[in-house]
Amino acid sequence: MKYYAVYDTNVLISSLLSKHNDSSTRKVIDAVASQRVIPLYNEEILAEYNDVLHRKKFKFSEERIHALISLIKKFGKSVSASSTGEILPDMDDLVFYEVVMEKRDDDAYLITGNTKHFPVRNFIVTPSEMIQILEQAENDLY
Repeated sequence: MKYYAVYDTNVLISSLLSKHNDSSTRKVIDAVASQRVIPLYNEEILAEYNDVLHRKKFKFSEERIHALISLIKKFGKSVSASSTGEILPDMDDLVFYEVVMEKRDDDAYLITGNTKHFPVRNFIVTPSEMIQILEQAENDLY
C-alpha cells in the first residue's frame, strides 16, 4: 500500500543529521525511494526546504540537498493548497497543513517532529508513528 505525506522541513533536517541508517527520520525518507510514501509538496514547500537546508549552521553539502529535494520531486506529487483558515502557533507551518488537507480524501499524513505546532489530528504524525503505520500495513498484507 502507498501513502501520501507532507514532510515537514524538520524531518528532512533530522534525516540528514542522523548518523544511524535505522533512525525513523531516515526510514521515512527511505520510504520515498522505495515508493511506499508519495511526498506531497508545492513550490512554497520546495522553497522552504531549499532555504532551510542551505543554512550555514547545518553544513549540508549541495549534493546532499539536491539529492533529497530531487528525490521528493521525482517520486512526489505537486499539490495546490487552498486556504483552510486554520491558525497555527507558527504560521510558517500553515503551508504544510494546507497541502496535506488537499489530499485528506486520500488519507494523506503530515510527518513532523514538531506535532505541537499543529492541531491534534490523527493524520499529523511523528516519523516514528509513520514507520509504525507503514510496518502495520506490511503486516496486514501477510
